[in-house]
Amino acid sequence: MLRRQLLAVSAASLMVFGAGACGGTTKDSNSGTGSGPQTGASADANAKLKEGLKIAYLPKQLNNPYSDVETSGGEVAVKELKGEYKKVGPNDASASSQVSYINTLIQQQQDVIVIAANDPNAVCPSLNQARAAKIKVVTFDSDASKDCRDAFINQATTEGIGQSLAKMALEQAGGEGEIAVLSATPNATNQNAWIKVMTEELKKPEYAKLKLVKVAYGNDDDQKSFQEAQGLLQSYPNLKVIVAPTTVGIAAAARYISSSSYKGKVQVTGLGLPNQMREYVKNDTVKKFALWNPADIGYLAGYAGAALASGQITGAEGDKFSAGKLGEYTIGKDGEIVLGPPTEFTAANIDQFNF
Repeated sequence: MLRRQLLAVSAASLMVFGAGACGGTTKDSNSGTGSGPQTGASADANAKLKEGLKIAYLPKQLNNPYSDVETSGGEVAVKELKGEYKKVGPNDASASSQVSYINTLIQQQQDVIVIAANDPNAVCPSLNQARAAKIKVVTFDSDASKDCRDAFINQATTEGIGQSLAKMALEQAGGEGEIAVLSATPNATNQNAWIKVMTEELKKPEYAKLKLVKVAYGNDDDQKSFQEAQGLLQSYPNLKVIVAPTTVGIAAAARYISSSSYKGKVQVTGLGLPNQMREYVKNDTVKKFALWNPADIGYLAGYAGAALASGQITGAEGDKFSAGKLGEYTIGKDGEIVLGPPTEFTAANIDQFNF
């Protein structure tokens, strides 16, 4: 498990990667549009964490292995905080699929909503209704617009991830050739930000012989991601590397290549879960990939939500709070809280991890 003491986020340290409104009773009938920390709020670092807080997790979709690990960490945190844990969510990762769940959580008068946004804007009207009802909103993994949440738990710096994905692609391609990206949904905030940084990196002289031929979208669905990987190889027979910054995509691409004539010719890398990728590392389909511990993201989000609901922090830059076993954190610009850089996984170390 990644420990807070070891996390020093910088691009240099990340050399390569192996990750409709409805009515109802609310806590406050006032409306509001929100804008970062709630207006008039002031932090009291000495405030005691409240017990019995109702903290609800809303991942991108249910039954997603990555999201399941993330929310399991949140459940641990809420238990430690002596609160009430709830997890709800859609079965698909479409842009508006989370809205009805947010509205229901408002009606249930939750204290905190922790959400991995499928779309940065589609969820905002409902999230601002929640904030107007005095519900704290923490985004994790995939951010919403900063104007409709109180804090954002980021896995690592966007720049570090994007730069490292580019470096890894260069390494796996042997310095030259065609590469493709297999992403999640077209509107996924985190995926798009990483890919944007990656494409900017590819404009640098050292990447002159590397060509990004396609960004495909598997919608974080296993079968569609599998088909998209197949389609990439049929469309680009000279492809050398598929870079999948999504756990669903990397596993689907590896599964396809491992049983095809492309094994040993096309490399797969990106962000994945060790338990999900172990088979493909051991059969030499995947040389290296990476990921932070997803459970720590959910865990950190739980403590951030509790600190917000207890008045210890407001989400303002410079606010500090303790996140249990992960240690102390300081909130950065725009309410961002960075967990830290990921761990790289290879055949040499993958059996040391179980998540």
